[in-house]
Amino acid sequence: MKRLESIRAIEYSPDKVWDIVIIGGGATGLGAAVDAASRGYDTLLLEKYDFSKGTSSRSTKLVHGGVRYLANGDIGLVLEALQERGLLLQNAPHLVKNLEFIIPNYGWFDGPFYTIGLKVYDMMAGKLGLGPSIHISKEETMNAIPNLVEEDLKGGVIYHDGQFDDSRLAVNLAQTITDNGGYVLNYCEVIGLLKNDEGIISGVECFDSENKKPYSINAKVVVNATGIFVDSINKMDESDHKKTVVPSQGIHVILDQSFLQSDSAIMIPKTADGRVLFAVPWHGKVVVGTTDTPIDDHDIEPRALEEEIKFILKTAKKYLAKKPKRKDVLSIFAGLRPLAAPEDENQETKEISRSHKLVISQSGLLTMIGGKWTTYRKMGEDIIDKAILLGGLDEKDCVTKNMPIHGYLKNVRSSGHLYVYGSDIPKIKTLIGQEPLLSEKLHKRLPYLKAEIIWAVREEMARTIEDVLARRTRALLLDAKASIEMASVVAEIMAKELGFNKEWQESQVEQYTELAKGYILTEIEN
Repeated sequence: MKRLESIRAIEYSPDKVWDIVIIGGGATGLGAAVDAASRGYDTLLLEKYDFSKGTSSRSTKLVHGGVRYLANGDIGLVLEALQERGLLLQNAPHLVKNLEFIIPNYGWFDGPFYTIGLKVYDMMAGKLGLGPSIHISKEETMNAIPNLVEEDLKGGVIYHDGQFDDSRLAVNLAQTITDNGGYVLNYCEVIGLLKNDEGIISGVECFDSENKKPYSINAKVVVNATGIFVDSINKMDESDHKKTVVPSQGIHVILDQSFLQSDSAIMIPKTADGRVLFAVPWHGKVVVGTTDTPIDDHDIEPRALEEEIKFILKTAKKYLAKKPKRKDVLSIFAGLRPLAAPEDENQETKEISRSHKLVISQSGLLTMIGGKWTTYRKMGEDIIDKAILLGGLDEKDCVTKNMPIHGYLKNVRSSGHLYVYGSDIPKIKTLIGQEPLLSEKLHKRLPYLKAEIIWAVREEMARTIEDVLARRTRALLLDAKASIEMASVVAEIMAKELGFNKEWQESQVEQYTELAKGYILTEIEN
C-alpha cells in the first residue's frame, strides 16, 4: 500500500471519471471501498487525516451483537450484528477472536434473568454463534476473575462475544482495497463538491496536505462516509442542510492487567447512567468503559470530561477488589459516536438506535448516517448497492461476505504481539533478518519493535509519529507516557525512511508529545 501510487493514479489521469469516490477513511468508508473495489469498480477513498483517526480507533474493542440492543427491543439490529460478528471472525481471524464475558450476579434473581436473556442471544446467532451461555457458581466466578468483589456475589453468567483491534482492522481494510485494485489516500481533505450543469454531483475537489497540492476528481458517485462530520460535507452540497448526526461521547481508561487478572472480560449490564460497563483484557492491559455523554462539539481529538472519568473509576471500584485510582490509569481516550439525530430532541443518546441509514440528497450525494464497527461490512454493501443505482453502474454482486481480509491467517496467537499482522508476519521477520537491530524494542514497558516502524511506513501508509504510535501500534492507548518516551526514536527511523530532515523530526516529536499529554490522567484528585 503505497501513498505515491494513489497520487499517481490521480495525477496521471486528471480527466478520468472514477466509478465511486468515498470521503472518509473510518469503518464506514473503508467498508464501502472494500466492497466497491472487490466488485471491480474504479474506487478511490480520500481521508482528511489518517485511516481510523477519529471514532473508528477509539472503540471498546468489541465485535458484538449488542446485548443492550436486545434489552431495548432492537431485534433487527441484534440479528444483523450477530450475523456480521460471525462473518468478521471468519474473514479476519488474525484480528478477531472469541472472548468469554462474565456477568457477576449480586442479586438472587440476576442469574436466571440474564441466563434466559442470553440464551435468546445465543439462539439468534444461530450457526455463527461463538459459544453457549451458562450459569456458573460463586466459586467458579471468582476462579474466572480473581479480582472481583466477593462480598454479596451469588454467581455469574458466561456468554461469548467477539474482540478485535479496531485501527489494525482499518489498516488491513485499506490494504484490502488496494489488493483489489482500488486506491486510498490519507491526509487528503475534500474541500468542495463538483456539480454538472444540472446541479448533479460529478466529483470532488480535494487538497493533499502533505504535498500542498489541490486536485479536481471526477466521479459517477460520491459517498459521504465521514461519521460525526457528515453534516460538514452535506453543507458543501446544501448550504441550508439541517443536522442529521448527534455525537455521543464514550470514554475508556486503560489499566494494568492486575486489575482483572483474567483472560475473561467483565460485563456489568446496568450502571448508574443506564449503560453497560465493560472491563476487557486487551494487548496485556485492561480496557474499562464506557460512557454515553451528549456532546455539542465535533472534535477530531475529543477529551474525557471530568464527570466521565469519575463515573468510570467509581463504577469500577464497586466491582473490582483492587480499586483503580487516577494514578493507575495508563491512558485515557474518548471517541464520538455518530448517532442519527432523533426526531424527539429529548431522547437520551443511550436510547438512540445504533443502526445505520442511507440518505441521498437532491444533487445525488450519498450519505451514510450512524452505524457501528460490527456492521461495517453490511453498511459497505448497502452503500454500494445504492451507488450502483445512483450512478448507473454495471450491476455486480457483493463478494465480501466470505472474502478474506488482508492479513488473513488462522491460529496466529502464538506469534506474540506480532499476531495482528497475520500473513504479513514473515515479511516483518525478513526485515529483522536483513537488519538485526530492527528487533530492538522501542520501550521496555511495551512489546513493539523498530521493524514495525519500517513496516508501517513502507506498507501501511504511516506518515506521522502519531500514525505509528496511535494506530499502527497501539502504544498511545496502552501506555501514553511510554509512547512519549518512544517518540524521538520513531521520528528518527521514520525520517530516514521518508527522506525528511531534522527539523521534521523535532516538529513531529513536539506535536506528538502535545497530543499524547491529553491521554495522560493527572493524579490531582478534584
